[in-house]
Amino acid sequence: VQLVESGGGLVQPGGSLRLSCAASGTIFSLYTMGWYRQAPGKQRELVATITSGGNTNYADSVKGRFTISRDNGKNTMYLRMNSLKPEDTAVYYCNAQYSMIYWGQGTQVTVSS
Repeated sequence: VQLVESGGGLVQPGGSLRLSCAASGTIFSLYTMGWYRQAPGKQRELVATITSGGNTNYADSVKGRFTISRDNGKNTMYLRMNSLKPEDTAVYYCNAQYSMIYWGQGTQVTVSS
């Protein structure tokens, strides 16, 4: 299974970004997919997850600002991030879970003026 993230970058506070995670080598629709992030000097933390059935779960810190979604026809998961704050700055990782757990290589998101 290969997971490739894209869409990260530098954005001003209050701005928006959309991250994508493209999966290959597996039956994407079976997997629970998730976004995690790791800021410098901190542990990796959950941002949001979406099950094969479309049920979603969010960290309290991003509720109401971030939206996770998936397109099984395109084997792709998304994270729409609105009202970004400096504390959202981190490397964002894509995660896939079914019989095993897989990780992408990460994409940097920097929120700064």
